[in-house]
Amino acid sequence: MQHRMHQLSLLLYKLSVVFFEVEILDAKTKDKLCFLDKVRPLHKYCVCVGGGTHPQWYAARQSIRLDPKGKSLKDEDVLQHLPVGTTATFYFRDLGAQISWVTVFLTEYGGPLLLYLMFYFRVPFIYAPKYDFTTSKHWVVHLACMCHSFHYLKRLLETLFVHRFSHGTMPLRNIFKNCTYYWGFAAWMAYYINHPLYTPPTIYGEQQVRIALIIFLFCQVGNFSIHIALRNLRPPGSKTRKIPYPTKNPFTWIFLLVSCPNYTYELGSWFGFTLMTQCLPVAFFTAVGFIQMTVWAKGKHRSYLKEFRDYPPLRSPILPFVL
Repeated sequence: MQHRMHQLSLLLYKLSVVFFEVEILDAKTKDKLCFLDKVRPLHKYCVCVGGGTHPQWYAARQSIRLDPKGKSLKDEDVLQHLPVGTTATFYFRDLGAQISWVTVFLTEYGGPLLLYLMFYFRVPFIYAPKYDFTTSKHWVVHLACMCHSFHYLKRLLETLFVHRFSHGTMPLRNIFKNCTYYWGFAAWMAYYINHPLYTPPTIYGEQQVRIALIIFLFCQVGNFSIHIALRNLRPPGSKTRKIPYPTKNPFTWIFLLVSCPNYTYELGSWFGFTLMTQCLPVAFFTAVGFIQMTVWAKGKHRSYLKEFRDYPPLRSPILPFVL
């Protein structure tokens, strides 16, 4: 009797389930790439378009959209919860060759670390031959090298042991642009700071350097504290997003006023480094970084406001009450 009841319940379930027909078109040409019949309503939208016909389109490089020019759907979206009928049409766009975020960050941050040390140790072919493998006579040059190396070592270690990425990959082409930015600025700054004719700050002298060092270290600790706080918001393997709030760590109390304090502390670190070295390329790098981080912070701030109705209204994207 129980066996028959179980069979009957399964039959009723199958009759009650509405299956979907899914058609996937190329977002540019509108050509039909594939057609799937009897897809379950709780099936994830992300159907692998590759397979035997297009093996180059592995899952990470696929973008599936409801509209050819719309945003990519999330991996966790299911057919039943999408605004489509039982016959659904999706649009596919190739994102290009992908590379993992861990590889990207290790490459971006490893380059500046090595490049700066090459200028610091004055390897041949950088400056005049008589300066090969010599050291600067100014103690601020050695301090700047330690701070710069510490910053990028911290970034490398955070990439390996702290950060949890919501997206596993990024387009391979972007790594060349990013490396040009980080590596180029690192070489430009290092060339002048470690130049044999470099002169340290003279207006306020050692006092200026010491204050700058305090600002730099304070912001480095703050930046690390924010990264730990953000990491703890997302369990391993999860893509859930939560509103970040201050913790017992005083460096996180800035969350009361700022949505992206990791960028605030990052800006503070480079401001301190600029004050320490009093070098124009460093100031330029800080300014460009501030502009880029402001764009990122505003985007994330808008995302928070859109996603969470109870998001704290006093918060600004990157600078309290200002920006």
